[in-house]
Amino acid sequence: MAPALINANPTIFAPTKQSLRRNDLNARALWIDQRDESDEDTEAEEDIDQQEVFDLIRGISDPEHPLSLEQLHVVSAEQIELSRNRVLVEFTPTVPHCGMSTIIGLSIRVRLMRCLPERFKLDMRVKKGSHQSEDAVNKQLNDKERVAAALENPALVDVVEQCLSTASKRDDMNPLDL
Repeated sequence: MAPALINANPTIFAPTKQSLRRNDLNARALWIDQRDESDEDTEAEEDIDQQEVFDLIRGISDPEHPLSLEQLHVVSAEQIELSRNRVLVEFTPTVPHCGMSTIIGLSIRVRLMRCLPERFKLDMRVKKGSHQSEDAVNKQLNDKERVAAALENPALVDVVEQCLSTASKRDDMNPLDL
């Protein structure tokens, strides 16, 4: 018997059109040790904007449903703040008691860790007032030791990889097909 879903009937929204800008963020190696020296040279000069970050995370799947975070309105471009070397992603769980919030935040963090230059500090935050345990979730997602421990857990890594598998597939799609 399958476990009960936390949000068995989520509201689904139509995705927006993907940015038509072609940048090399998605074409970069997904792991830092796969990057070559030319990547490091371009990172110092590269400006990244809100839409580019949104394009990276919009296709991540929800851990419970075969829907993207964008389709569930968990993330939007307006919820992303950039300053010089800092990216803050605010996300909105579909229900106030969502038990998958930490997995969602971890999936967003891992996607951005793999795709953005190392110079960026990443912060994840549950939208204020959208989750009953938002302070605890925010603390977990922004504590380096807790994130590192989570990424050493094979079961959690498998769930995160499943969430991220659709983000990579959507990167290869024609933006006009969305």
